[in-house]
Amino acid sequence: MKRLKNSGNKIHFVSLGCSRNLVDTEVMLGILLKSGYEVTDQVKKADFLVVNTCGFLASARQESCDSIDSLFEGKKKGAKVIVAGCMVQKHKEELKTKFPDIHYFLGSGDMEKILEAVHAEEAGEAVTSARSYLEWGEVPRQLSTPKNYAYLKIAEGCAKQCAFCIIPKIKGPLRSKAQEQVLKEFDALLKQGVHEIILIAQDLGDYGKERKEIAGLENLIREMLKREGNFWIRFLYLYPDEITEELLNIMASDSRICAYLDMPLQHINNQMLKAMRRKTSREQIIHTIQTLRKKLPGAVIRTSLMVGFPGETEEQFEELVQFVKEHPLDNIGIFKYSREEESSSAKMEGHLSEDVKQARFEKLAKTQMEVVRTYNRSYIKKTLQVVIEGYHPDSPYLMRGRFYGQCPEIDGQVIINDGRLVDAFGKIYEVEITDVADYDLIGKVVGPLPVKKAAPSKSSKLKMA
Repeated sequence: MKRLKNSGNKIHFVSLGCSRNLVDTEVMLGILLKSGYEVTDQVKKADFLVVNTCGFLASARQESCDSIDSLFEGKKKGAKVIVAGCMVQKHKEELKTKFPDIHYFLGSGDMEKILEAVHAEEAGEAVTSARSYLEWGEVPRQLSTPKNYAYLKIAEGCAKQCAFCIIPKIKGPLRSKAQEQVLKEFDALLKQGVHEIILIAQDLGDYGKERKEIAGLENLIREMLKREGNFWIRFLYLYPDEITEELLNIMASDSRICAYLDMPLQHINNQMLKAMRRKTSREQIIHTIQTLRKKLPGAVIRTSLMVGFPGETEEQFEELVQFVKEHPLDNIGIFKYSREEESSSAKMEGHLSEDVKQARFEKLAKTQMEVVRTYNRSYIKKTLQVVIEGYHPDSPYLMRGRFYGQCPEIDGQVIINDGRLVDAFGKIYEVEITDVADYDLIGKVVGPLPVKKAAPSKSSKLKMA
């Protein structure tokens, strides 16, 4: 299909929601660039404005609507707005009513039809029953992340049925990429010079299970580690019931796997866990944390906790607060329960007021901040291997970077106040930590990473108290 005459070729992208959405956006971007289009970060210059929406929570849907509204207000005359993704899949009619001038809709599984959308003379849509998108074959993809890291989506959809979540309804059932395809994309990223590859899925531990594969994730990681080179592999996300002894042994065997786990827990009270339809108990969760600390000294554990689930009593909430104090975790994302009408929890009794949820959110956040400050102070006077990513946005005299325990975009960072030895961004340097600032560490570069330490043993990593 040829480009329309006088339609212009500048594209502006907005990607909302999770990192899996970002990968989908990068696929659309790659397809358009290969076809001769140009990307612009200025709304006024764009001929086509593409929004990849999130529809997970009411707040995410509002953000999507606000973004679309902003594009309509800022776009030049004649520019066309294309809306794609999860919100289209579930709330297309609502979007049509709210924004009648949207040029084209793409469902969350129809990203490869982006050319069809920009070429269409009349308003239209390509919204099929495919609720999630997975790259296959030689689909173009243009990375939008800094050159040192990239996301690699290995599965979509979800096999779990948590009471508060509608992701299975939005994204559909679990679908895993073939190992061959994942490795092909992994090799392509390494060839582009990507140093840190972040494996993503709704639940990495379920990889391959719909195909009845045994130890699918473990086998995939073993194949990745056969590649030579000094790279990092990071996991997002692993549920506690999916963290096997075999996986921990693999992580402990090769320092190229970041000693970092994002392990969603949601709660610690057994009654709450059962009501949420989680597959683990308090006792299993604590055992998993203790095992992680033992097998991976220095491991950084991140989790998500929810307050205000229907029926949560004050005692059950206090049990969660006490858990955070007694079994401290490095980073916690705290969320207030959101009532989604299609979730099974929406029909439960005992929904709590926003005031109660907000008060519990603030108390748990304050408790976690105290834990973070204690943890971060334990890094002072330690030397960490840090990827220096660029100048700090607040000052041209500061730099910013991350060590293995900090995931891009969601965790803190290392603020560099003495970067005189830095000769290039995207490289690893040894940084001595001198101070902390809440979630961030502060340090000075003491030298480049010595060649002999390119793949240090796990035992050389910082051991947490």
